[in-house]
Amino acid sequence: MKNGPIFLLGLFVALAVSFGGIVLGSHAQLGRLTPYFDETEGQAFPQRTTGIAARGQLVYADLGCASCHTQQVRRPDYGSDKARGWGERQSVARDYIHQSRPQLGSSRFGPDLTNLAGRKPAAPSEGDLLNLLYSGSERHPAYGFLFETQKVAGEISSWSFSPTGKSAPAGYQFVPTERARSLVAYLLSLNTGYDYPEARPVAPTAKKEEGHK
Repeated sequence: MKNGPIFLLGLFVALAVSFGGIVLGSHAQLGRLTPYFDETEGQAFPQRTTGIAARGQLVYADLGCASCHTQQVRRPDYGSDKARGWGERQSVARDYIHQSRPQLGSSRFGPDLTNLAGRKPAAPSEGDLLNLLYSGSERHPAYGFLFETQKVAGEISSWSFSPTGKSAPAGYQFVPTERARSLVAYLLSLNTGYDYPEARPVAPTAKKEEGHK
């Protein structure tokens, strides 16, 4: 091939330009996003997840929850996420600026969780989530290894709970481990109720009348 080196050089340039424009360009654009300060509220959004909830995101990733759950609400014309109660608005890039490892997910075997704590008419409680993790359901596996059966010594633990339909042996109690408590705290921190300007749908433009140029 006479022009082999030139062809390979051109191929390399094309790939480099494509990579720079799509990957690096998008990274530079999204990397400049900052929290949105609302003067009426007197605070910035989104707020950073801290404490035990921040550790819970690591547990969420470690358990592979993103394999069955997403954290991205689609806009109305792309699905019925709002009708399902998964969110009041579409997800936007600003929602994830404080997350080093956004858990966008790859499938929806289970419901979207991005606005779990802000669901209407009612969000799940701490007890609801502990029961689901311990006992599972028809579509959700049980994570019994996140709990311990401890002998009661003195006062009952403030974290002690009673799974639905099951009682601890006499003199014992069911107690969630630190990983379970962190995961539940993280899930209860997922609230994307704040309405950013870029999340509001763009009003459709009026169609031009036929024959009008």
